[in-house]
Amino acid sequence: MENTGSWTDVHPAADVARRYRERGFWRDLTPAADLRRWARATPDAVAVAAYRAGSGMDRMTYREYADRVDRVTAILGELGLGQGDVVTVQLPNWWQLNAVVLACARLGAIAAPVVTSIRARELELMMSRLEPVAYVTTPVWDSYEHSAALGAIADRLPSVKHRIIVDGRAGPGEVDLARRLEEADPGLAGRGLPAEDPDRVSVVLFTSGTTGHPKAVLHSFNTLHAGYAALAVRGGLSSADVLYTPHSVGHVVGQLVANLLPLYLGGQALISEAWEPEAAVRLLEECGVTCVVGAPVFIEAIAHATRRQSLGMPRLRQVIATATAIPDGLAGAVRADLGVALLGGFGMTEIGAASLTSAAGDPPDWAAHSIGRPFDCMEAGLRSEGEASTHNPARLLVRGANVCLATMPRDSGQVSLLAEDGDGWYDTGDLAIPDGRDGLRLVGRAADRIGEVFMIPATDVENALRQHPDISDAALVGYGPGSSLPCAIVVSQRPLTLEGVREYLDGIGMTDWYRPTRLELLDQLPRNPTGKIDKHYLRTWLSSR
Repeated sequence: MENTGSWTDVHPAADVARRYRERGFWRDLTPAADLRRWARATPDAVAVAAYRAGSGMDRMTYREYADRVDRVTAILGELGLGQGDVVTVQLPNWWQLNAVVLACARLGAIAAPVVTSIRARELELMMSRLEPVAYVTTPVWDSYEHSAALGAIADRLPSVKHRIIVDGRAGPGEVDLARRLEEADPGLAGRGLPAEDPDRVSVVLFTSGTTGHPKAVLHSFNTLHAGYAALAVRGGLSSADVLYTPHSVGHVVGQLVANLLPLYLGGQALISEAWEPEAAVRLLEECGVTCVVGAPVFIEAIAHATRRQSLGMPRLRQVIATATAIPDGLAGAVRADLGVALLGGFGMTEIGAASLTSAAGDPPDWAAHSIGRPFDCMEAGLRSEGEASTHNPARLLVRGANVCLATMPRDSGQVSLLAEDGDGWYDTGDLAIPDGRDGLRLVGRAADRIGEVFMIPATDVENALRQHPDISDAALVGYGPGSSLPCAIVVSQRPLTLEGVREYLDGIGMTDWYRPTRLELLDQLPRNPTGKIDKHYLRTWLSSR
């Protein structure tokens, strides 16, 4: 990996890029080229179905979508944005967010999506680190005044030259994107643009910070492409597929499933501005969604909402739970309520899509036990003292074509290049063991490790706790010296005692030292926008009690 100075200039070494191209993992095209390809080949096919509660469904053909992206490209170009300029975009799941990412690809600029739940303090930290030239947002979303929040910190962000407002009244000095879209000449998008480079830093995504402070992850379009192209092959996806994810399109899962992968396939993306399970399942049925990808908490909500509404989804053929270990019972619920097998996959911001189980090659409900075999574009290594086992899990390390170019802590700015020289291994921070079928089983996060000589398998204990008749959700968090003691933090509608919970676990045969020595009850567990339990918050909360 090479860096000629600024983080915006990070790019892979020539021999690495050549090797990945020779193996078919990388290519010479960007997603913007995918859009142009399908606009020519299948101009009348639906590219994006974008739903908003106030205005309904906006279905765009590939021809129409390409025209809109050309107009956004022309607008950004007229504002002077170009090679290496950073554009922060903070929007709900609207088509304009994806269009900005694609426009940046054409201009050689760098898109930095930020989820809408990020507020002014954290936004300032992120933008101070990235020094964006432009910020794209909406005046108000979910009762929060985004453009006003930026205005309050604008004096401390001198790099921001343009504030671009989507779907709302633009204030003094702000660019009204809706009005400019009507006036823009899409033909300008093809004039005087640099050659599209899929190897350089193109997209910056921030980790959720579930186990610590967030960091910026620097991806090229090729590092992202290696993962989602492999997902398409393993999942048997094609241009006939309609893909949906509940995740924010400002998050890595959202970008892959709701933007880049459908464009690569020539398929259709369904995006909905807000996550609400009852409304989501009606959209899935209406649009004939064939593939759903999301964290287990979202998949579970979709299955339950489908059952409550007695809906049928005849076109649905694939449901993929990703990003974390899958709770016991979810595979059965998906099979019963959605009529398909649940697949288990693994991914994270730093490596995009990385593995997947197989509906045809693995046993039924294997997703409850495994994240599947790593994709061919990536090597996985397990590092442990002695043989990896449930009691002695290994740290999961990866290297390959889907691993990001570099990372940069939000609060320090020290760029860490993920070079492919030497060993080139990246520590994911996850703990895993072999699944017995050439794949992997996640056991937990290294930061969430509980125990002294042996580790308590938090995921297994949490699954067991959720089977308790009075517990609807559960997390196991370490406390005490070295966070070595297990505390169960649960959601229950009835009073519970530690003794009662321990007796229940003893009754199902759980190892004595796995059982919690402390119990806390909450109305609900804190989760980040990706649906993962925020254990960093829970540990902090627990230590203050």
